[in-house]
Amino acid sequence: MNEIIDKAKETDDLVLLIEQHKKEIWEWKQKESKWLEDKVLLDGTKKLVDKLSEELTAMKEINDTHQELNGKLQVELTEAKEDNKKLAHQIEDKVNIMRNSGL
Repeated sequence: MNEIIDKAKETDDLVLLIEQHKKEIWEWKQKESKWLEDKVLLDGTKKLVDKLSEELTAMKEINDTHQELNGKLQVELTEAKEDNKKLAHQIEDKVNIMRNSGL
């Protein structure tokens, strides 16, 4: 009878051990699944950061070009305003000459 009881205890111990290991395996699989999910998320985030970094670099280059062009346009505008003032004075002088000459 003791042999039967001992075998039953061994069987119970093995069943408990197997259940415990199954639970641990399930927990590890859950962790692995979470790690894989996090890795996919991190990989996607890295790709997005890389893409945004490239776009930012391109936008900085465009900005630099625009600033250079705006500087040139500002110089041209200043020159055009100065030329306009000179032409206005010349026209005014010519009109005054014509008025004074009786035309």
